[in-house]
Amino acid sequence: MADGIIGMEDMDAIFSVTDSFGIHRESVSVELSKEDPGSIQQEDQSLGITIPATIPVEVFAETLRLELESLGFLPAEPEES
Repeated sequence: MADGIIGMEDMDAIFSVTDSFGIHRESVSVELSKEDPGSIQQEDQSLGITIPATIPVEVFAETLRLELESLGFLPAEPEES
C-alpha cells in the first residue's frame, strides 16, 4: 500500500477518537488519500477529515480530539453493561 493512501490503522485511529465522542461512523467521511496539512471540517451533521501525509496518525488523532472539543463535541458517556 502506498504511503499516501489511508489504511485500516489510520481508520482505527480516527474512529477511536470519533467513537469516544459518540459520533456515528456514517457521519464521518475520511479522504482516501493523505494530504498535508490535513483538515477537519464540520458540515451540518457530518465531519470531513483529511489525514496529513507527513504527520503520524497517532499525533493527528490528538489534534482531531482537540478540534472536536473546540467545535463543541463532548465525550460520550460510557455505556453501562
